[in-house]
Amino acid sequence: MGDFEVKEEDLAGRIGKLETSHGILETPAFFPVVNVLKKEISIKDIMAVGFNSIITNAYILKKNNIVKQDIHKELDFNSIIMTDSGAYQILEYGNIEANNREIVEYQNQIKPDIAVILDVPTGKLEDREEAKMTVDETLRRAKDVESIINTENIIWTHPIQGGRFLDLLQYSAVEANKREKYKLLALGSPTVLMEKYDYDTLIDMIFTVRSSISRGKPLHLFGGGLPHLIPFAVALGVDSFDSASYILYARDNRYITRSRTLKLEEIDSFPCSCPVCSRYTPQELLEMDENERTRLLAIHNLYKILEEIRETKIAIKEGRLFEYLQEKAFSHPSVYSAFKRLLKYAEYLEKYDPRVKGEIKGLFLYDENSIKRPEIIRHYRYLDLIKPMHEKAIVICGDKFAQPFILDPFILKIVNEKYMEADIYIAYPFYGLIPVLVSESYPLSQFEIPKSLSESVIRISSDKANSILKAKYKKVELIECENSKLHIMPI
Repeated sequence: MGDFEVKEEDLAGRIGKLETSHGILETPAFFPVVNVLKKEISIKDIMAVGFNSIITNAYILKKNNIVKQDIHKELDFNSIIMTDSGAYQILEYGNIEANNREIVEYQNQIKPDIAVILDVPTGKLEDREEAKMTVDETLRRAKDVESIINTENIIWTHPIQGGRFLDLLQYSAVEANKREKYKLLALGSPTVLMEKYDYDTLIDMIFTVRSSISRGKPLHLFGGGLPHLIPFAVALGVDSFDSASYILYARDNRYITRSRTLKLEEIDSFPCSCPVCSRYTPQELLEMDENERTRLLAIHNLYKILEEIRETKIAIKEGRLFEYLQEKAFSHPSVYSAFKRLLKYAEYLEKYDPRVKGEIKGLFLYDENSIKRPEIIRHYRYLDLIKPMHEKAIVICGDKFAQPFILDPFILKIVNEKYMEADIYIAYPFYGLIPVLVSESYPLSQFEIPKSLSESVIRISSDKANSILKAKYKKVELIECENSKLHIMPI
């Protein structure tokens, strides 16, 4: 139980399969939060959208005596159920009427597929010593119940705390990773950051945790329910999410799209073709009974979250997750900031990005951010490592030539005449230099670039080419470079 197998990878993200007592959970996966005390939306409604996993609160179930034995039978949901422990209530109210052992024993009794110990959330604590207390207490509690958790039928989750204090977060992650009985690790307390649009810090937190734990352990993000952030978290290695955002937003007449949220009162027509949006107009929803309007908005919101999960999986399978992040980045300035922060970890993303993928897809290169994608990073590394065969280099500026360059008649003629006396390169935006003799190799001829390039792309590409040439060659001859986009310097 709890075996995790990675099937597809792109950047540091992956599609995986997690074995549970009620079937295989394909990740990235989303767990809609179900509050059994609220009746606005039913579990059957959630299933009808297409979800085979839900999360509900074990403390609420226990306190209200709702589930006594088998949670799947009593909730009439024969698929994957995760139970949270009541930590959110601690965050909101300061304490709950149960202790860690009681919550763990209760979850052993009702047998969810995935369970969580009763941790102490860091939340929005600004005092480092208080934050450290939440880390130490969570680690202590996890160790305290190791001897009683049922690992035969249940995947147990070890929360990771520390909040915005990255050193504490790293310590918490490293210690949690050592606990072999916990097959799932989970980053806590992101909600307060998302409420403030502090996505930069959230990116730092995810990277800190994911880079501090075993690659083979799946990572869950508590409260990660905004579609525009899901692919960024996945790209860094988050495997699953949960959130009540879909219903909380619905109660406030907020309509989720995959790029932002809208107020229902401000929408003239729905930009969506889900069953709700296909059947009703915004005005018709506004005129409905509040409970029914909330239910329908919640269903729509779930469709958007599920669409985002599926689109992210498609991007991973096609090897275009980086391009997808670039598209998403322009949905909001805070999301763009998150994208730029993620690029700080470009070397980490390259490390786990697969070198060999199934069906080759050409690269779409847009701006200076594209230079941080793994394929370009590897190309620059290759340029740094290759040893020159000659003291002279011939550089052909490639603006006018067809790809692959080695097959262009003009370039082929130069190669046939000169390859014995000089190393021959194509100068090209984004790549800097492309060695002609390997220019058919992926991705040196499988790419598209804009006709109009930014000054930063030109500068970075030119600087890379010139630094390589200066470091490796005594003489550089330029061909067709008078009106080139790049500024290559002869030697």
